[in-house]
Amino acid sequence: MNILFVASECAPFIKTGGLADVIGAVPKVLANSGANVKVLIPAYPELAPLVSDAKTVVQFDDLFGGPAEIVEVTATGIDLLLLVAPHLYDRAGGIYLGPNGQDWSDNDLRFAALSFAGAKVATDGVGGWMPEVVNAHDWQAGLVPAYLRQTGKACPPVVMTIHNIAFQGVFDATRLADLWLKSKMFTQDGVEYFGKISFLKAGLALSDAITTVSPSYACELLTPDFGMGMEGLLQARRSDLSGILNGIDLDVWNPETDPHLPATYSARSLKKKAANKAEVEARFGLTTGDGPLFCVVSRLTSQKGLDMLLDCLPDLVAHGGKLAVLGTGETNLERAFVEASNRYAGSVGVIIDYDEALSHLLQGGSDAILIPSRFEPCGLTQLYGLRYGTLPVVARTGGLADTIIDANEAALVADCATGFQFAPINATMLGQAIARACHTYRQPKIWTAMMRRAMRHPVGWDQSAAAYQAIYASLIERRD
Repeated sequence: MNILFVASECAPFIKTGGLADVIGAVPKVLANSGANVKVLIPAYPELAPLVSDAKTVVQFDDLFGGPAEIVEVTATGIDLLLLVAPHLYDRAGGIYLGPNGQDWSDNDLRFAALSFAGAKVATDGVGGWMPEVVNAHDWQAGLVPAYLRQTGKACPPVVMTIHNIAFQGVFDATRLADLWLKSKMFTQDGVEYFGKISFLKAGLALSDAITTVSPSYACELLTPDFGMGMEGLLQARRSDLSGILNGIDLDVWNPETDPHLPATYSARSLKKKAANKAEVEARFGLTTGDGPLFCVVSRLTSQKGLDMLLDCLPDLVAHGGKLAVLGTGETNLERAFVEASNRYAGSVGVIIDYDEALSHLLQGGSDAILIPSRFEPCGLTQLYGLRYGTLPVVARTGGLADTIIDANEAALVADCATGFQFAPINATMLGQAIARACHTYRQPKIWTAMMRRAMRHPVGWDQSAAAYQAIYASLIERRD
C-alpha cells in the first residue's frame, strides 16, 4: 500500500506541536506492516541540510509566485518529499508566524502551494512511485482534494485528518483566483465558508473520508460547542467520520533510554526518578519538599485552561505542591505565570520557552502533569505522562477522557486508576482534582501502584495505525 502524507510539519525535523509528533511517528509504524509512506512537507530553513542531500523529483516553473521543486530524501527512517520554494518558505521567523508574532500575510499562498504540490504527486507520482491513497492533515493540506477535483484526472482517494478544528485556514473570497481555485469550487459543497474560503472546510467537504484524533473528540465535533461552525457539515458526513486515538513514538519517549534524563528508570526502578526531580527543581528554582511536583508543558492559551490554573495556585501551594511551567503563548498568560513565579518563589517556577529536551526532563522528573484543557482533540502530553509514570491531572474532554482513568473510589478498588479527571471544566473542579492528587501522593503505596499501572498503559501507535490502514484499504477497494 502506497500512502502519501501531506502536512505542514514533521518531527524531528520541524515541530510546533503534537501534529509534528504524529506525522513523524505514524509512517514508521505503517512501514512495519508493509506500507510505503512518503511525507510531503515544506522545506523550511531548518531543513536545509536535508535538501542539500536530496534528489529532485518534481519541478514547477511557477508555484504561486516563483519556481519550486520537490526533492526526495530519507532521514530517521522517514521517506520525505520536501517542497523547496524559497519565495514561500525561506524566511526568518516561525513556520506560521512572522517575527512580529502575527500570521504570515501570505499563509494562504504558502499552504495552497503545499496542497497543490500534494495533488501533483497524487496524480503523477514521483520516480515511478504512485500513491494509492492520500492523507491530508489539518487546514494547511485542506485544498488537496479541491485541486484533485479540478484536474479531471483519475486520482487516489483522500483522507482528511482533523488535529484541531479550531484552526480552519479562513481567507477572503477575493483570493479565489490567486489560489488557483476555479469559481465552480466556491460553493457550499466546496471551499465556501460563510462567504469566505476555508481550507479545512474544503478538505472536510471534498475528501473521501474524515478522521480525527480520538473517539470522544469525533463525537464532540458534531455539537455546536465543539464543532466551531463545522458541526453541520460533519453531521452530514457522520458515516465518513472516524475517531482514531493518537499514540506516541515509544522509542523517542522512553524513560529507560531517554538521553535528556540525568537518571533513566523503569517501572521496576522508580526510585531513580528522584534524581530527575532534583534536576527539575534546580532548573526551575524550586525548593525541595515532601509534596508533589506538578508540571505544565503546553502552549499557554485559554484553550489549554491555564487561566484556571492561575486561580488554583494558592491552594496548590497550600497543599505543599510545587509547579514547574514550560511553554509560550498568549502574552497575558506568559506575564501572569512569570508574576506567579515571583509571588510564590520557590514553589512556582516558570520558563517561557519551547524546549524539547526540557520537556523530556519535566516528564521524567515531575510527579504529575496538569492538562486542564477546555477542549483537547487528543493530547499527547498526558500520554507522555503515562509512559513516564508522571500521573496526568486532566479535564474530562476529548482524548483526555479517552486515555486517563480517574482515581475515583471504584477505580482505586479495582486497581485501574492512572490519573485524575475533573468535570465540569472550571477552576473549582480543577482545584479539587489537584487537592485529590496531593492527598493521594501522601499515600505512597497507592501512588506508586498508579505510577506502575500508568507506565503499563498502551500508548503506542500499533492499534491506531491498524485502524488508519483499515480505512485506507477500504477506500482503495471502493475505488477499484
